[in-house]
Amino acid sequence: MDVNGKRTDATVLLVDDTAAGRYAIGALLRRAGHQVVAVATGHEALVELDARLRRGILPDVALVDVDLADMDGFELCRRIKARPHMAHLPVVHFSASSVSPGDRCRGLEAGGDAYLTVPTEPEEIDAVVRAAVRSARLRADDQALARRLTLLSETIVTIQAARSLQELADAAANGTARLTGGPAAVFFLGADDELYRGTSKDRSSLAPPDEGAHRAVAGLLRRLTRGQSGVQITTVPAPLWPAGFFRPGVQHDARLVLNLTQDGKAAVCLATPTRGVRALAPEEETLVARLAQATALAAEPLLMYQVERHVALTLQHSFLPQPHRLPELHGLDTVVRYVPASQQTEIGGDFYAVLRTGEGALAAVGDVVGHSLDAATVMVEIRHALRAYCVDESDPAALAERLDRMLQHYHPALTATVCLVLVDPATGRTRIANAGHIPPLVMRGNGTADYVKASGPLLGVGLPHPAPTELFLEAGDRLLMVTDGLIETRGTDLAVSMEHLRAACAGAPPGLEALCDTLLDCFGHEREDDIAMLALQPAPRAPSGRG
Repeated sequence: MDVNGKRTDATVLLVDDTAAGRYAIGALLRRAGHQVVAVATGHEALVELDARLRRGILPDVALVDVDLADMDGFELCRRIKARPHMAHLPVVHFSASSVSPGDRCRGLEAGGDAYLTVPTEPEEIDAVVRAAVRSARLRADDQALARRLTLLSETIVTIQAARSLQELADAAANGTARLTGGPAAVFFLGADDELYRGTSKDRSSLAPPDEGAHRAVAGLLRRLTRGQSGVQITTVPAPLWPAGFFRPGVQHDARLVLNLTQDGKAAVCLATPTRGVRALAPEEETLVARLAQATALAAEPLLMYQVERHVALTLQHSFLPQPHRLPELHGLDTVVRYVPASQQTEIGGDFYAVLRTGEGALAAVGDVVGHSLDAATVMVEIRHALRAYCVDESDPAALAERLDRMLQHYHPALTATVCLVLVDPATGRTRIANAGHIPPLVMRGNGTADYVKASGPLLGVGLPHPAPTELFLEAGDRLLMVTDGLIETRGTDLAVSMEHLRAACAGAPPGLEALCDTLLDCFGHEREDDIAMLALQPAPRAPSGRG
């Protein structure tokens, strides 16, 4: 043991081509407490090292005679140091004949760590061996710490870039696993007691813990963090820690590193097993604690966003009419769909409306540009303004002009898109004003599908809106309006996505419900934006006499 209490007894690879030398030096090393593996040549030494490398048990130091029969000790040292997995092995040269300063320099240039002249006192040989081993272990510790610090930095960069709590939990779990060399799980317990979990990639996906296990962990985190502040490190025995979070079906004691977010409303837990894996060194636990602090800082805005998103979705669902509450429009069938974006993305301002007017039915689909709670609230304002304006105005272009002025007056920094369609169910006459939106698609009874040539400026930019585009819808024709969240894909030109939508509509089965369901099945998975969709179809009517 050295003065710091660290064991420095070593396994020594002794390379000496004389049997007497191997016996004498080996005996004094064994008396000093070391284990000795003795070989006679440089070739035998390399074979022995290769065999031990495969078993993961390299010696701690090589004590090499300079004057070997097959290669000199300097060449053997160079070959050892040239192998990546052996480069850290300390090499001590010794010689009874090559003792000049030039020989010592050759040993150092070859990568040797020390040079002994024999014969010498047994204590000196022991001291040099121990010093070489101690220096190598210190270097290895420093290198390991540097690697862990690099891993910590890389993980912090990754978690700071996370766009969702799930992405953050997975990144923190993988970072913890890399720091500790074993499986890991990460938990966030929000103010609403909702538990978010991530596990490291090395954990099998089979047999995930059930809801009872998640409830148990949530209750445990509540108790452990109640009234606490700062980082807390504790061990939870296996009977209290549910099985399966680290390895499927296996029960472990769990080492928990806990930290509250800055506002104290949510708990972050980095968990690692303590059974079947080596115990973490104090410096490793310190790094995991730093990771827990960084994870808590990254989790706080994402948790706040969850609250904001909930408020926005509540607004959207409160103000968008549910399908069963759409107004009854004699002679016209309508179907709507609204699908919020996945939780990995921000809040949108998509909306739809179906309204009665003095000249027929007004259908609208729009999107406030931007993703935020502000966009959601402005969406509500536009929809209510449209409801008010259409009481005494039905013309779609005039309504677009009014909405444009309203947006400029109250929200000059925002813009929006909207498509307004006025249908007379009795005749099928349809007038369309399009303010920067994807134009509507008309599917005729003969199986064709084409976009209506209707365009105009965004709402909020103050440009004049053209007269409505006019067409007639026959019984069996369908008209579809969507927001770009249905088809817009990062890296794909919108015109290409619009053509894909047109082709899907041409091949869609009859009926409005089937049309909307087909399109959502084709395009609506894992979208990065909200989706609003409105489809309408004139009911069968008597011939109008129109020539």
